[in-house]
Amino acid sequence: MRPVRTTARALLSGIFIVSGARAVASPAQYADRAKTVTDRVAPMIERAAPRLPTDTESLVRLHGATQLTGGLLLATGRLTRPAAAVLAASLVPTTVAGHPFWSATEPTERQLHQVHFLKNLGLLGGLLLAAADTEGRPGLRWRTSRAIRQSRRSVRRSRRSVRRAVHSARRDARIAVRSAATARRLPG
Repeated sequence: MRPVRTTARALLSGIFIVSGARAVASPAQYADRAKTVTDRVAPMIERAAPRLPTDTESLVRLHGATQLTGGLLLATGRLTRPAAAVLAASLVPTTVAGHPFWSATEPTERQLHQVHFLKNLGLLGGLLLAAADTEGRPGLRWRTSRAIRQSRRSVRRSRRSVRRAVHSARRDARIAVRSAATARRLPG
């Protein structure tokens, strides 16, 4: 299954590597489309981190760098789950800003944007699968529940061992008391 995963990740990451590199190299070509999203995001960024740039071209370049980095990580098999999750999150504003088919007036333009919008939804689905893929290894949920079960079992075993030890100590104490009482009664 490893070759299939490797090939699928490389194929899935290609679009992000190319479009991310283009956005980093020349953000001006994407600025007009991105303005609808960046105008909404810029005030939130200013409040959260005033030092970060909020102009459209800088945000497009940052978005491109995010996609380029995520695409390269996904393609090379490094940090694949976080990379896929970041790419999935970065795809949402790209899709909304780049393919608003609902606002297109021309039927041909509307259909073109709708096809690209649906294509991006398909990419989003693939990224979500990649983000959830544990490569056949147990996931965090399973490992956590297993650790809890093992801890409970260990506590039960310890409790039984303690009960046995207490029972044995009581028995030994009773025997010792009887021996001492018997030893006192015997003439010496």
